[in-house]
Amino acid sequence: MCAPASFDRKEMTVGLALAVHGGAWNVPDAEVRAHREGVAIALRTGWEMLCGGAAALDVVEAVVRVLEDDPTFNAGRGSHLNRLGRVEMDASIMQGTRLEAGAVAAVQRVRNPVSLARRVMEASPHVLLVGEGAQRFAQEQGVPLCRARDLLVGKARERYLRIRSGAVDLVDQEFSADEDDRYLGTVGAAALDALGHTAAATSTGGTLNKYPGRVGDSPLIGAGTYADDLAGAASCTGWGEGIIRVVLAKTAIDRLAAGVQIDAAGQAALADLARVDARAGILLVDRYGRARSYFNTPRMARGLATAEQGLRVGVDPAMEPLA
Repeated sequence: MCAPASFDRKEMTVGLALAVHGGAWNVPDAEVRAHREGVAIALRTGWEMLCGGAAALDVVEAVVRVLEDDPTFNAGRGSHLNRLGRVEMDASIMQGTRLEAGAVAAVQRVRNPVSLARRVMEASPHVLLVGEGAQRFAQEQGVPLCRARDLLVGKARERYLRIRSGAVDLVDQEFSADEDDRYLGTVGAAALDALGHTAAATSTGGTLNKYPGRVGDSPLIGAGTYADDLAGAASCTGWGEGIIRVVLAKTAIDRLAAGVQIDAAGQAALADLARVDARAGILLVDRYGRARSYFNTPRMARGLATAEQGLRVGVDPAMEPLA
């Protein structure tokens, strides 16, 4: 595979690794292609950056921005509306060298919440800003704001109108294998760069018809996102309430830190989800340059890239090489 242009191969202490997701849920057959293609574009973008010597933190931000801009997914453009008909978004980012992190929750009119989360990490003494405070911080930092209607496109609006007309079962069955019209495309990425540094980022528009102010796992460090150079990086997607209760990302990374092999750590994460009857998925990248995905939902849109295995993408359980 590639060698970063700005690094001598002798200086590379580990292999490169990247994992990308566009949500774990019951993706309808008609939407599989769009999800696969969207994830593939994001994966290629991030992998080219890693091969060029980019830092893991820059890579995960860039990858998530690509996915936020794609209305196929429930993040940035295409985010769900809450019960009041407003878009409230959550995002987080973390780097594993100094365990620095930033996050925003219930933020409106920000096209790329992941970049605002990074500004929180780098330009404030805080980790998490929410609602009006996050909005004010964005303005102070010169983060471009957009119109609310710029975020409301296609499927998100259609599903919201169905719920408001009485189809409340869409919320409860969003992750069910018994239904074929559920939508939760939270996005995220985890990466290991040429210097052995890790990073992870996650972004979402939340659940269908959520209560105003509801916050899921995506902006919560340790629940939806975690990175530690001593072990690896993780980004989660799915039913946030369940992910929060088992602190999924940090628990999985702690297993890696304790010497548990990546596949065993991923399977243990699914077992943790079973304890709270939660449907979700998790990306894992370990410090040795391995990338994996694990999920107990019918499908998970994801892409994995490593020096040994190349680029692979998939929505169903099986993955395919990306030419």
